[in-house]
Amino acid sequence: MKRILLIDAGNTNTDFAITDGRRIGRIVSVPTARLAGIPRAVGKYTAVVLASVVPAATRKLRCWLSMVPLEVSADCNLGIGIRYPNQKQIGADRLANAVGVVNLYREPAIVVDFGTAVTFDIVNSHREYVGGVIAPGLAAMTDYLHEHTALLPQIDLREPKSVIGKSTVAAMEVGAVVGYRGLVKEILAALRRESGLHRAVVVATGGYGNLIAQKIPAIQYVNPQLTLEGLRFIYLHNSCESN
Repeated sequence: MKRILLIDAGNTNTDFAITDGRRIGRIVSVPTARLAGIPRAVGKYTAVVLASVVPAATRKLRCWLSMVPLEVSADCNLGIGIRYPNQKQIGADRLANAVGVVNLYREPAIVVDFGTAVTFDIVNSHREYVGGVIAPGLAAMTDYLHEHTALLPQIDLREPKSVIGKSTVAAMEVGAVVGYRGLVKEILAALRRESGLHRAVVVATGGYGNLIAQKIPAIQYVNPQLTLEGLRFIYLHNSCESN
């Protein structure tokens, strides 16, 4: 049986998962800064698909893997087109998200990925990746407040009980979660005013996808595995090409 190892190496975490090509199994997540090899839980694998936005992690993973991985880039057979001036600038995770959204949902599409940065990626009605938006991530904003002020603590993000904070932590939760939703809503509204995107499907993914999306009606789906699903489809496209 095929056991394809999918690796999504991001700025904060690196996710490992095995797929048989049809569905994704258990996901093992490791802090990227503390990568120390391929997790034992991964077991044996017959092929590898790697999407990395961290060059140092890419180099380490190449050394640790028992075979040469299929590294996601604009040069791969993605199953979608790319209409973008400098294709080498597109992050591998953003390409994987674009592939995942057109295969699991429809096009045109907007993917909102709540990671270390929040990214908005656009696929037009011709199944072409056309660009997007990058903004500071939610955790990056709250960490900045903690690191650059004397009295504001580091907080765990959660849904605030009230929009009037009754403590420093509660006030920071409102500013972070409610305020961040405002940023996301405004960017989505602006994107949907673009030609051809009025009826685009909007899918959220990433660590804070569930938290932020729950009160944004414009976000129709939340899929925490979207990037890995994109890697699965990229494997399938390239496997068919080689057969």
